[in-house]
Amino acid sequence: MEQVYGIDINSVYEIIRMESITKVPRSPHFVEGVIDLRGRIIPVIGLSVLFGLGQNERTQASRIIIVEVSGQTIGMIVDSVQEVLRIPVSAIEPPPPMVNGIDAAYLRGIAILEERLIILLDQNKILMEEEKDQLLQPNIAGNQA
Repeated sequence: MEQVYGIDINSVYEIIRMESITKVPRSPHFVEGVIDLRGRIIPVIGLSVLFGLGQNERTQASRIIIVEVSGQTIGMIVDSVQEVLRIPVSAIEPPPPMVNGIDAAYLRGIAILEERLIILLDQNKILMEEEKDQLLQPNIAGNQA
């Protein structure tokens, strides 16, 4: 069964098709590389790698979601983008106690919508402080060293 994740659409700048990602030497394990988005160098992370789920195969449905995380514009690789939904606050439950560890700090909650479970992500908490620091290294952030 596939896992469905959701992110607040207000935090999404755009969604683009997979494109060539330039690898960056010595980048953190979760950083796939960088892309040139209309003259801006954007670091791209693999969410499945970051979440410890391993690397997923890229398909025609794979997308890069461009978001801002703590003031840094990044791309997040996802398997696909399905739809934009309105989820009433009443449909959002807090994460169950068994997933309240540090690994689940990025969860806003779990939505129950039409018999589907949607894991809601908090894009500002997807990266831990150490990972944010790694992402802001000059060789990743597109700065000159």
